Amino acid sequence: MEQPPGGHGGQDQPAVTEGPPGCYRHPDRRTGISCTRCERPICPECMVSASVGFQCPDCVRRGSGTDHAPAAARPRTLAGGTIAADPRLLTKILLAINVAVFIAVLAVDDHGRLVGDLDLIGLAYNPELGQVVGVADGQWYRLLTAVFLHQELWHIAFNMLGLWWLGGPLEAALGRVRFLALYLISGLAGSALTYLIAPPNGPSLGASGAIFGLLGATAVVVRRLNYDMRPVIILLVLNLLFSFRSGIAWQAHVGGLVAGTLIAIGMTHAPREHRALVQYGTSALVLAATIVIVVVRTASLT
Repeated sequence: MEQPPGGHGGQDQPAVTEGPPGCYRHPDRRTGISCTRCERPICPECMVSASVGFQCPDCVRRGSGTDHAPAAARPRTLAGGTIAADPRLLTKILLAINVAVFIAVLAVDDHGRLVGDLDLIGLAYNPELGQVVGVADGQWYRLLTAVFLHQELWHIAFNMLGLWWLGGPLEAALGRVRFLALYLISGLAGSALTYLIAPPNGPSLGASGAIFGLLGATAVVVRRLNYDMRPVIILLVLNLLFSFRSGIAWQAHVGGLVAGTLIAIGMTHAPREHRALVQYGTSALVLAATIVIVVVRTASLT
């Protein structure tokens, strides 16, 4: 007796239901997502985010004009910098420069000539040279060299501890280029305010302006990350009280603090779509204000 074509013994076979299609690159992986350009099914591993929906790797390669898969997005710091293998590299280099200059002063500067050539002085008569020296006399380099100059052991120890404690986390949060700009501009701003307010014949030196810039930037970063502000505020208040009551050059501390705070605000609060413009623009404006202070003070002394 002839059997029905649909199966054995007169019973039909169960109908086979089809699920979602398989990925065009991985057929065994079912997916309900398709490329917005070629409409081929793609699994999560093959999805490349687009402005609308997802695209497959082939369409992305053709769209970018390359013959290789798109590179994965590189991780970035809080300020958009590249994450480095050693997040304290620049901090170590800056610390080494300060220590090297300090050792050089101790080793070869018996008569104080090296310090006299590199410290911050507005305008004064040097009897040893028989001439006028200072920033107002065209020795602009003193604004920067004084930032790396120390004479007393307690002075460099205090500043280098501050650089190590504050510099490493900030370098990791901002990235190397932004951290270096923050440090140098803060130091210059501290020198500029000292040059503007302090007596022109009073020498000044030390990295305190740059360190206070790091302190102000740390406060901004801590606030940006919603961390507890109390330890930073206490540290800041204690340092400012020490600056005003100890008779040291408080002008560099205030100048560096203001500059570092402003630069950090621009770096950490810049909108992502205009991040570089806002960050570099803020740094440039602070640097420009520093230069204006120096020019105005120079005009008043000459």
